[in-house]
Amino acid sequence: MSDRTLVLDGRKTRWDEGDMPLRLPPRSGAAFTLNAGSTLRIIDPEGEQVADLTAFVRNDLREWLSAGRSMDYANRIYPNKGDVLYSNRSTPMLKIVNDTAGRHDFLLAPCSPEMFRKLYGIEDPRPSCFTNLVKNLAPFGVCANAIPTTLNLFMNVVPAPDTGELTIGVPHSRAGDSVSLRAETDLLVGLTACSAEKSNNGSFKPIDFSIRRSSGVGG
Repeated sequence: MSDRTLVLDGRKTRWDEGDMPLRLPPRSGAAFTLNAGSTLRIIDPEGEQVADLTAFVRNDLREWLSAGRSMDYANRIYPNKGDVLYSNRSTPMLKIVNDTAGRHDFLLAPCSPEMFRKLYGIEDPRPSCFTNLVKNLAPFGVCANAIPTTLNLFMNVVPAPDTGELTIGVPHSRAGDSVSLRAETDLLVGLTACSAEKSNNGSFKPIDFSIRRSSGVGG
């Protein structure tokens, strides 16, 4: 696929500079390329909406954004402005260059049909972040088994200090809050507007995103 190809909710389309920013409808997803030095900005336009993000090194899809490596090297569970996010091979992939929301994590896997069934007893077919990532990344050659734990943007998960039990709280993000991540190498990115009610304070809302393109990586 060309460098300007975008897969949005399973449909391949042409992505020109004049088309940005783009909107992910509630409970949908997209996949696209992100060149080294370019900055991806993810916006929560209405507030309290989680976005799941994953990424792969474009010239080798066996290298992906690693929750474990990123938390290990940052020495914290909540990534902050200035933090670098790493691959499973310890390659720098993304750097958080701006953040007005202040709370994101790698603590939970993307919601999936299996998760809805095991945790909530929901058997009926419904959208999920996992299926949206699979659908949109498949045209780029990424298979379902390659989808890792995502970076959960705007999500508010709090571990109990004594037991480590996780509580999913209301996202801290307000309408218009955003986080910007600069690509440290050429990437393929998957992004969703989360489909789990509990993560989004009981509702489903859109996610906006845009790219500021650059020819090289800065400091």
